[in-house]
Amino acid sequence: MCDRCPERGEGWRGWVELPPTPLCQGTGQWLDLSHPMSAAMPRVPAFPEPRFSLVRSLPADPFNATEMQMVVHIGTHVDAPRHFFLDGPAFDEIPLDRLGGPGVVWRIDTPPQGLIDVADLAAARPVLQPGDIVALDTGWAARFPDPSYEDHPTLSVAAAEWLVAQRIKLLAVDFGTPDLPFNRRGADFAWPVHHALLGNGVLICEHLTGHPPLAGKRAEFLFGALNIKGGDGAPARVMARPI
Repeated sequence: MCDRCPERGEGWRGWVELPPTPLCQGTGQWLDLSHPMSAAMPRVPAFPEPRFSLVRSLPADPFNATEMQMVVHIGTHVDAPRHFFLDGPAFDEIPLDRLGGPGVVWRIDTPPQGLIDVADLAAARPVLQPGDIVALDTGWAARFPDPSYEDHPTLSVAAAEWLVAQRIKLLAVDFGTPDLPFNRRGADFAWPVHHALLGNGVLICEHLTGHPPLAGKRAEFLFGALNIKGGDGAPARVMARPI
């Protein structure tokens, strides 16, 4: 029994220590790895549908002006540690070098509701380097908007801890969450994979798409997430190109 057990929202352990980000010399065209922002973006059922509307519109008005209302954790987005840790940094406190740099795109095939474990990650190629960004290509993005998109794979907690031990910068997945799908969570669900990654300063990008051409390659990434003051996450325009 602890003298003072951490309360919900406490326990951020700081940024995982990384080597200096090397200068990338990417080649070829940038690929857009983001779902377009619209009411049809992928989202978990717990969040309301986003709304986009014109508050001024041509030709009745002299210009077009769009208003949007949405939860920041739908569509292609990046989670800040503040998502689960009140003592962790919000989005405007994330260093810019945590949102870009070199990394790997790993093709990992899993069945519906499959489990991605340490052995799957350790066998993936190209070989991981400290400070890398890791993007998983499971093929799940191609299922959207079919209902089977909700039966996506999951990372084991051991796999998340292994990624932290490898000192990665960011994990990007081509489905809704590296934790259990919404439809498989019990009443006491505690988001253990998010806690393992974000708790050690490893950022998470969800709902990635468009990256199969980079599978099995090293790539240069840019996560153009909105700099929301106090934000626990942010919509992102994600781009990558081969190195």
